[in-house]
Amino acid sequence: MKTYAILLRGVTPTGRNRVPMAELRIALAEAGLRDVRTYIQSGNVIARSGLDQAAVEALVHEVIARAIGADIAILARTHAQLKYVMAHNPFPPEAASRTYFSLLAANPSAPLVEELRRLDFSPDDVRIVGSVIYTLYATKLSDSKFHNNFFERKLKVAATTRNFNTLSRLVELSAMPAAQHEER
Repeated sequence: MKTYAILLRGVTPTGRNRVPMAELRIALAEAGLRDVRTYIQSGNVIARSGLDQAAVEALVHEVIARAIGADIAILARTHAQLKYVMAHNPFPPEAASRTYFSLLAANPSAPLVEELRRLDFSPDDVRIVGSVIYTLYATKLSDSKFHNNFFERKLKVAATTRNFNTLSRLVELSAMPAAQHEER
């Protein structure tokens, strides 16, 4: 059994991508995931499964479509994968409040990555490492045109973005036994 952080892309409190976390926990547990926990209302699930990463993503996508009626991209990452993402953050710790991580569903094609790297992102700083885009915003994400939708359009791959604090907490939660975690 592996513990996965399951990241739902584009979850909103209302509208077509509304995914109630309590309902989601029940549906995922009924579908066979173990120790299902959620973190904040923006689409972060921690669960254990004997399935591989792709199978977990497919299962969660199907459960959400069937039980909740939302069609959203799902990315699952193990604790080790999340730790790797955090360990390779190119930005200094004092910039954590302006640092974001866009996790990609797959490695984008090399020509598209090179095309994206040639863009002038100033005053923001964007770094692409494998299937992660690290972004240091000059002020805040909402002030920039370089966001999740922009990256998806340019790289033609699904992505979901988390801030430094959320990703740090997901690293902690994915290492923690379920009994030590309080639902939020």
